[in-house]
Amino acid sequence: MAAKPGIPKGTRDFSPVEMAKRNYIFNTIRDVYHLYGFQQIETPSMEMLSTLMGKYGEEGDKLLFKIQNSGDYFSGITDEELLSRNAAKLASKFCEKGLRYDLTVPFARYVVMHRDEITFPFKRYQIQPVWRADRPQKGRYREFYQCDADVVGSDSLLNEVELMQIVDTVFTRFGIRVCIKINNRKILTGIAEIIGEADKIVDITVAIDKLDKIGLDNVNKELAEKGISEEAIAKLQPIILLSGTNAEKLATLKTVLSGSETGLKGVEESEFILDTLQTMGLKNKIELDLTLARGLNYYTGAIFEVKALDVQIGSITGGGRYDNLTGVFGMAGVSGVGISFGADRIFDVLNQLELYPKEAVNGTQLLFINFGEKEAAFSMGILSKARAAGIRAEIFPDAAKMKKQMSYANVKNIPFVAIVGENEMNEGKAMLKNMENGEQQLVTAEELIGALTK
Repeated sequence: MAAKPGIPKGTRDFSPVEMAKRNYIFNTIRDVYHLYGFQQIETPSMEMLSTLMGKYGEEGDKLLFKIQNSGDYFSGITDEELLSRNAAKLASKFCEKGLRYDLTVPFARYVVMHRDEITFPFKRYQIQPVWRADRPQKGRYREFYQCDADVVGSDSLLNEVELMQIVDTVFTRFGIRVCIKINNRKILTGIAEIIGEADKIVDITVAIDKLDKIGLDNVNKELAEKGISEEAIAKLQPIILLSGTNAEKLATLKTVLSGSETGLKGVEESEFILDTLQTMGLKNKIELDLTLARGLNYYTGAIFEVKALDVQIGSITGGGRYDNLTGVFGMAGVSGVGISFGADRIFDVLNQLELYPKEAVNGTQLLFINFGEKEAAFSMGILSKARAAGIRAEIFPDAAKMKKQMSYANVKNIPFVAIVGENEMNEGKAMLKNMENGEQQLVTAEELIGALTK
C-alpha cells in the first residue's frame, strides 16, 4: 500500500477559495503601494549563504534553511571533520546557498548589484514567499509570504510618515482595527547608555522585544543571564513600562535621556513622525511603545509594528529604518526604511473576523447547463459574448444529469445558471436562473449580460 502523502510542518496547501482570499490581500496591498509610487521587483528564492548569514543576529542565523550542494559534497571534507559531528561546521562545507529569510537583505543585495540602473530614491515593493526554520505554531509558519515596501537613498523622515500612512490605508481597506506601534533604536541605545550597559544594546533589545510573549519577570531573568547588572535592570523598569500619551512619553524621555545625544536624536525623530501623522487624520491609533525593539540587528532608527485589536495573534506588519545594510555589500552611505505586511497572518485575521467582501471570493458568476451537442454549441455563442463583457462564465463540459450540474453550481457558489434547451434555442434565448432566490427569466444574450453586469 502506498504511503499517505504529506507536506512539511509549517507549510500549507491553499484551496481555490483560499487563493481568492489571498489574492484579495495581495491586490489590496499592491494597489496601495502603487498609490504611493512604489515599483515591483522580484529576487530569487535562493540566495548565497554569504549574502544571508550575519544579517539577522545569532538567533536569525539559526533559522536559515540551508540548501545542500549538488554533486559530491563530501569532496574536500576530511574523515576527522565528518567524525566531529559538528553540524554548523559541516553545513558550511555542504551548503553554499539558502532560502531567503526575509525580503530586505535580498533587496539590499539587489540595490548593490543594480546600482547603475537605479534612480534614487528608489521605492520598491516585493510580494514573495520567505522561509524560516522556526517551530510551527498558530500564526507562525515556516513558509509564508511577505509584502514589503522600502525606500532607499533618502534620509528624510517623510518616508517613515508615508509608510505609516500606507499601513493605515491598507488596514482601513481591510476593515481591520489595528494599533500601530512605533519606537526608535536610537532611543533604545540611549537607554542602554544611561543605565551603564551601552555595550549590551543587542542583548537588551532582543530581551525586551519578547515582553509581550514571556512577561516582565522572564525578560529580567534573560537580561541577568546576559550579564546585565541588577542595578541596570532596576533602572530599566520604569523606562520600558512608561505610560501616558505619546506627547507625555516624549516629554519624559527628553528628561530621562538628557545625558545621551543618541537617545535625544531618537526622541526628536519620533516626535517629528508622530506630530506629522497627527495632522494626516489616520483612521487607526498610533502609539509610542518603548518595549518595541524589533529583534533584527540591522535597524538603526525608527521601528514599527502593527497589532490587530480584535484578534489574538502576533504582529501583522513590521519594519524600520536601516542605515547600514548595503554597506555590508560594499556600498556605504545608502540609508533605507521599509515595512513588511505578513500576508499569512492577515489572512488568518480576515478569516476569523469574516471580513472578506463577497465579490473578492466569488469565482464563476454564470454556469451554462449542458444538455448535449446542439445545446452546447448554441450556449457557446452566448458564453463567448458574456466573457467578452467581463463576466466569469463556464459551461459544464459533459451532458450529465441536471441534478449533478446544479449540484456543481451550488458547491462552487455560482450565483446564476443559464439553461438552454430546444425551446430556448428556437427563440434564440436562454433561461437565466438566480440560484439564490430561484427566480427564472427568458433572456437574450444582451439581456443576460445586462442582468449580470448591472
